[in-house]
Amino acid sequence: MDTADRAHAPVVVAIDGPSGSGKSTVSRAVAARLGLSFLDTGAMYRAMTWWMLANEVDVTDPEAVAIACGKPVIVSGTDADGPTITVDGQDVSGPIRGPEVTAQVSAVSAVPQVRARLVELQRGCAELAPRGIVAEGRDMGSVVFPEATAKIFLTASGTARSERRAAELRAKGVDEQTIAEMAADLDRRDAADSSRATAPLVQAPGAVLVDTSELTLQQVIDTVSDLVAQRAGHLIAA
Repeated sequence: MDTADRAHAPVVVAIDGPSGSGKSTVSRAVAARLGLSFLDTGAMYRAMTWWMLANEVDVTDPEAVAIACGKPVIVSGTDADGPTITVDGQDVSGPIRGPEVTAQVSAVSAVPQVRARLVELQRGCAELAPRGIVAEGRDMGSVVFPEATAKIFLTASGTARSERRAAELRAKGVDEQTIAEMAADLDRRDAADSSRATAPLVQAPGAVLVDTSELTLQQVIDTVSDLVAQRAGHLIAA
């Protein structure tokens, strides 16, 4: 893309990172602060997984998943103040966070046909964003938006990520045994997402690494907002 084309391209902030790094909360807050749209791409993969399970597709069979993945109508609302996710017109923002979906989403996400379909939807969301978009996920900067205006890779130590997830679950009244099981599942998902053949979780070329282990949530939001302003402030203010 030459300089003239880039000047007219939509502002895209690509934020990637493993589970528990804070990318969803941070991305949404940064989008709200800067007046941009927000896209939770992980919710799209969860929505696809939920539909597969609800329709009794064998999610351990990549061919079956590939054949079925074109059927559900998945729509992501991109308002940072109230993002939504629907499947065939049904609000699934709650069900997609359940343990059954969490256990299977990595397998479904690894199917190339699933990724191809959802990448197309994700790019469409960016094209329709009126001022630009903050997109968070695991391959935003490396695959979906390789020429993003700004790329950030959020990470944290395994201990920090596990403690954050445990605190979040305790606040929701989840019992300690379930918390321990979900901590183990977090490690499993990270390993699966980092080693898959299609669009693995990696720090994209040109992405700025932000380690959130020792930072408060507000500090992370401020740091990321400043990074985005450095790279896209003139476009956002226009």
